[in-house]
Amino acid sequence: MNLRTFARALLLLVCCAAVVATAGCGRRSRVALPTGAGTALPDFTTPYREATADCLALTSLTASIKLSGRSGSTKLSARIDSGFAAPSAIRLEGFPRISFGGRPFFILVSRDSDSTLVMPRDARVLKGAAPAAILEALTGVALGPADLQSIVGGCGLQTSPPSGGRSYGNGWAAVDAGDASVFLRQIAGRWRVAGALRGALTVAYSDFAAGRAATVRVRLVDAKGHPTADLSLRLSQLEINPPLDAKTFEVEVPRDSVPLTLDELRRAGPLGDQTRTPPTPPVIEAGS
Repeated sequence: MNLRTFARALLLLVCCAAVVATAGCGRRSRVALPTGAGTALPDFTTPYREATADCLALTSLTASIKLSGRSGSTKLSARIDSGFAAPSAIRLEGFPRISFGGRPFFILVSRDSDSTLVMPRDARVLKGAAPAAILEALTGVALGPADLQSIVGGCGLQTSPPSGGRSYGNGWAAVDAGDASVFLRQIAGRWRVAGALRGALTVAYSDFAAGRAATVRVRLVDAKGHPTADLSLRLSQLEINPPLDAKTFEVEVPRDSVPLTLDELRRAGPLGDQTRTPPTPPVIEAGS
């Protein structure tokens, strides 16, 4: 299997539209975050503190993620088993959306700025690239481990001290925290993080149950406001603060793996050149 085959397996193998009648692939609710200036919210610290209390205690998590959506003009579809540990350790294993066992088609691990992407079915390996750059090549959205953990954990784009707030009525508010706006919503009598906005990136939560969102929408737009990526993350088997061994964030690289560059991965990704497959470097025999 070559790199282009890997990219297609990640992005195109199982299209949700082809099985829309099956369980788990139906249309999910989407929440529109408030817009406009709103009205002043003097006591913005109280709802923000209530909404982010669990976030401050978040040190690790594991989850199964059903990824669907678009990056550029390419449909994405995969199941990703994930593990995170603060401050920036991550493990992602990608499988087809419908899988009955077998090896993942990619494994990404990163800890202490040391990242490795292994493609077991292709015997390719990428070492040393920033995790955000690898995720951008695969999905079209550059997210570092801390941001992705925060998003999957229901905390928006990380938790920072609040500096201002506004109310939108109907149980909605927004709080400025660091370089992001955090949207809060009253759900079952308690303030919850319902979304976040940072620059061109928007995160929105929906399908709340037992105080946690089951669906996350991640959207990135260009300078004209046109979407360049629109992803849906359907979460299941979410565990908060499980004990994770340091070996969780290690991966065994097959001895016959051929080095892969970030540029090759980008060319095979949803926003890269789909017209050709990056060449596999030739094997040089000893003594030749």
